[in-house]
Amino acid sequence: MADLSNIKEHADVIGADGVHIGTVDGVEGNRIKLTKKDSGQGGHAGHHHLIDGGLVATVDDKTVRLSANADVAVTFEQEEDAKS
Repeated sequence: MADLSNIKEHADVIGADGVHIGTVDGVEGNRIKLTKKDSGQGGHAGHHHLIDGGLVATVDDKTVRLSANADVAVTFEQEEDAKS
């Protein structure tokens, strides 16, 4: 797992396949919180989604690259309450 303390707000989160997953809102513990605008439609709207830090392969100034392809990584996303 990469050092999550190097992850900067507004960095792009990219799957191993190069597909954009979201934008970093912040880091909470060992999870990356994505911005609400990346939360999707319907029942997913208005919620922050969280990506487990164990999926992070590398971190550079503006990009967080995951070790899983985007379609797999989103199946590991966790949803945060809408009031957060």
